[in-house]
Amino acid sequence: MNFAKLFLATTAFLSATALAGTAPVDPSKITQAQSKAVCINPSPSHVNLSKLVVGFSQSESNANPFRAGETKSVRDAAASFHVKHLIYTNAHSDEARQVADVESMINQGAQALVIAPLDATGLQPAFAQAAAKHIPIITLDRHTAGTICTDYISFMGSNFYFKQGEIDAKELAKATGGHAKIAEIQGAYGNSVEVARTEGFAAGLKAYPGMKIVTEQTGNWFTTDAEKVMSQILLAHPDVNAVYAQADTMAFGVMTALRDAGKKPGQVKIVSIDGTKQGVQDIVSGWIYADDETNPRFGPLAFYELQNWFDGKPVHQHMVLTDHLYTRANAAAALKNKIPF
Repeated sequence: MNFAKLFLATTAFLSATALAGTAPVDPSKITQAQSKAVCINPSPSHVNLSKLVVGFSQSESNANPFRAGETKSVRDAAASFHVKHLIYTNAHSDEARQVADVESMINQGAQALVIAPLDATGLQPAFAQAAAKHIPIITLDRHTAGTICTDYISFMGSNFYFKQGEIDAKELAKATGGHAKIAEIQGAYGNSVEVARTEGFAAGLKAYPGMKIVTEQTGNWFTTDAEKVMSQILLAHPDVNAVYAQADTMAFGVMTALRDAGKKPGQVKIVSIDGTKQGVQDIVSGWIYADDETNPRFGPLAFYELQNWFDGKPVHQHMVLTDHLYTRANAAAALKNKIPF
């Protein structure tokens, strides 16, 4: 099955699953990995989601395409599973606000929670309040400190280490013939995703002795920050010929800085992560060489697993969604089929 057909088949499966509500799901069709370890509700109520209030805590602004896709997926799935009421909050990159948001949703009667954590730590007070009321939590996208099966029942995300960091190293080596002076534009320091993408990329470069990172700077996941640091990098390291951007939002800032410096598409090879529609379009236009998708479509699987929890069925502790790698070979077809988010 080719790239487009695989995605369309997966999308059709997700839609059918969501519309069926509690219909059986084969997670292998929408994930690339599942943990053998599971969590099981010791006191299942067998209540249907249509009778429950569920809270969704988003960590960052929906101006970020990934967050917008994630929010839409959760909202659409809540409707498809006929959730009685979905409470939505957005912390807008404020850790204290996210804790307050979760506590507020609990006080509003949320009986289950889906949380996209902002950072690797900081949610413990909210977890404790939820645990005291036996409220199950599913976390998305970013790992967070906590005790599995007590603080939260499942984590769903991408393979940030191997699928993203190492693959991007391999793609950048292809783009440069294995000889490059690389600027690495990292996400917010200490964030679990930033750490994984940094370590994965470094591990991937070990196979290519001609690939050297000459500078590492944080773009904080923001376009304007990445543009600023890339402009500074070009002054200090004018011979940089490759960029590893840990998110599309930062790759866009990198491209602006390159344009301002008089660079042409493809003159500096860029690999990025997220697989947004704009990022894939930039592959077609020649600015980005390759872009790893970070699949934001968590909604159907998250609500299916919540129903499993209330029914006393096993819930995988860790699930990795299927992502795609966009390149010049498939970018145009992906856009034509409206695949990127």
